[in-house]
Amino acid sequence: MSEDSRRRRATMIGLTAVLMWSMLGVFGAASGAVPPFLLNALCFGISGLAATLWLAARGRLRLMRQSLGVWAFGTLGLFGFHFFYFTAIRNAPPVEANLINYTWPLLIVVFSALLPGERLRAHHLIGTGLGLAGAALLVTRGESLALDPAYLTGYLAAVASALFWSSYSVLSRRLDQVPTEAVAGFCLGTSVLSLVAHLAVEQTIWPAGAGEWLAVLGLAAFPVGLAFFVWDIGVKRGDIQVLGAGAYAAPVLSTLLLILFGFGTFTVSVALACALVTLGALVAARDMLFRPAAGASARASAERPVAEDRSAH
Repeated sequence: MSEDSRRRRATMIGLTAVLMWSMLGVFGAASGAVPPFLLNALCFGISGLAATLWLAARGRLRLMRQSLGVWAFGTLGLFGFHFFYFTAIRNAPPVEANLINYTWPLLIVVFSALLPGERLRAHHLIGTGLGLAGAALLVTRGESLALDPAYLTGYLAAVASALFWSSYSVLSRRLDQVPTEAVAGFCLGTSVLSLVAHLAVEQTIWPAGAGEWLAVLGLAAFPVGLAFFVWDIGVKRGDIQVLGAGAYAAPVLSTLLLILFGFGTFTVSVALACALVTLGALVAARDMLFRPAAGASARASAERPVAEDRSAH
């Protein structure tokens, strides 16, 4: 398999995380009144334990043996993002907090310019900007925003959450020697820290009934489980600019799923947001989409003289 093919494959694997994150809204709504940090502790605990048992069954548990620095990086990356996001939601209006938080895909694209071997081009920024515009339209529902200084703590927490996740995603590229299997340990560490945060600031409310527990298991299996493993593959080996721009599909797909399951209505704003995010992803992925044609043309040009030389003999 060529390097371009491996990169494209890793990018497509990473983008499946976006599909899984789009399930957060539906599963979250179905999980009842479980407080955020407790839900985090349950989901990361279940996903981390399941992944650890899977590694043990396959004799690959040794891959979780990493340095303290790697463990700290992974655990603080996952926990830090969720901690500051939940803090933002608690201390600022959800619309403004979500919009600020959704700058993390744009930050991934911008920060990627600092990585060796990566080049930030105009179409990457244009595509990601279109995605941000789509997310903003979706979150605000086409209405104006008014940032109130009284919610400064919440706004700063939203900025911190965006910085944590974008930095974690980009810096993971520098740790490409760390196997994706180590994410199981990051999940377990995040679960422990989330439990501590829950005991410190939340009242314990367990899922009520089989339906809510199934929703928790759904969260643990996909958006708060497998998604972080495939995202790790994508950011380490794929096209990180395409992943950043494509991440704006998560809030749009999440909204569409909520509408499909009766938690919302389809509006003009949702339709425009879908169009902007789709266009942005296509623009940002221009290199990946059109590289195969260029490669085929180059190979054809290289092979033509050989064929002509053979016919002459």
